[in-house]
Amino acid sequence: MRDRIGRGTGDTNGVRSVVELPVMKPITIKDVAERAGVSPKTVSRVINGEAHVRPEIRESVARVVAEMNYRPNAFARGLSSSRAFLVGLFFDDPASGYAATIQRGAIEQARALGQHIVIEAITFKRSDWRERLVDSLHALRLGGAILTSPICDRADLLDIFEQHDVPVVRIAPGAELDRTPQVRMDDRDAARVVTEHLLALGHRDIAFVRGNPTHSATERRWQGFADAMSAAGLTPPPERIVQGDFRFRSGFDVAEALFDRGSRPSAVFASNDEMALGVMVAAMSRQIAVPRAVSIVGFDDAEIARMAWPQLTTIRQPNHAMGAQAVDLVIQQQAAGGAGNPCRILPYELVIRGSSAPYAAT
Repeated sequence: MRDRIGRGTGDTNGVRSVVELPVMKPITIKDVAERAGVSPKTVSRVINGEAHVRPEIRESVARVVAEMNYRPNAFARGLSSSRAFLVGLFFDDPASGYAATIQRGAIEQARALGQHIVIEAITFKRSDWRERLVDSLHALRLGGAILTSPICDRADLLDIFEQHDVPVVRIAPGAELDRTPQVRMDDRDAARVVTEHLLALGHRDIAFVRGNPTHSATERRWQGFADAMSAAGLTPPPERIVQGDFRFRSGFDVAEALFDRGSRPSAVFASNDEMALGVMVAAMSRQIAVPRAVSIVGFDDAEIARMAWPQLTTIRQPNHAMGAQAVDLVIQQQAAGGAGNPCRILPYELVIRGSSAPYAAT
C-alpha cells in the first residue's frame, strides 16, 4: 500500500476528499552525479577529499553539492572513520575581521563537501594551554586542522598536532615552510604594489606603520614597502617608520606622533586596515583632510575599509578563498595519509578608493 500525505477538502456534496501532496525525496548522491555529469563514484571521491580528481571536476562537483544542498549521511559515513568529517580551525583571536572572513570561506567549503568545522581559540597566555589543547584533540577526534597566522608559526604547536596524528594545513605561515601544506598570498609583492600606487600619485614622503612583530606578515609587508621605496631611490627617515600592532588603537596612537611633528608625511601606508582606520581618525581629529592633505592606504580589504569615509584604498587579501582552499587541502591530506606538502599561492588585488589622491603641496 502506497503511503501518501494529504490534506482534507470538501466539495459541494459534502464529500471529504484527499488531495495528495508531493513527498519530498531526499537528494541522493546519484542526483548530484546526474546534474554534475559524472559518476556517483566521482562525487564520492570529491566529498571524501580523495586524490586523483581533476581540479575542474572537483570544483564542478562541489558547486553542484552546494546548489542542491546535498547532505551525506554523516552517521553512516562515520561508521568507517570516527574522525573523518570534523576539521578544526584554530585562531589566537577568532573575533577579528581577518578571522571572520577565513571562517566564512572554510565553513562554506566544508558544508559543500559534507564536512563540519569547529572553531577553536588557543590562548597562549594560559599556562595550561597545552593540556587544554590535548584535551580538545582527544575529545574532538579531528580529521584535520587549519592553523592561521600568527599561531601557525609556533613549532611547539605543530609538534602537538604531529604527536596526535592530526593533519595540519597552515594559512600564511612564515617559518618552516616545508613542514606542512599551506595556503598563502604574496604579502611582500602586494605591499610593493600599494606603495608604487602612492609613488605614482607623486608622494615621496611616505610613512609606514608596521604591524604586530609576532606576525610573519609584518616583516613581509615592510620588505615590500622598502623594495618599492628603494627602487624609487628613496630612503624613509627612521621617524617615518613607526610600530603598531595591527589594532585600531595603535594606528591612532602612532598617527598622533606622525602628525604632531613639525612636518607631516603626505601619505601613510598602514600595514592593515584597522590601523589605517586609526590613522584616518587621528588625521580627521586634527582637521587634516583625507586624501587632500594626507593619503592613507591599508592592507586586507576588511569590511571596515568599505565602511570608512572616505573608503580605504587597500590590498584585498583572498581570505575567504584561503579558508576554502585550506579545507580542500586538509581533506586531501587526510585521504593521502599526510603525504606531500603542497603550497597554494592565491592572487591579491589592489583596490583603489577615495582615501588616496595625487600629491598636492601644502
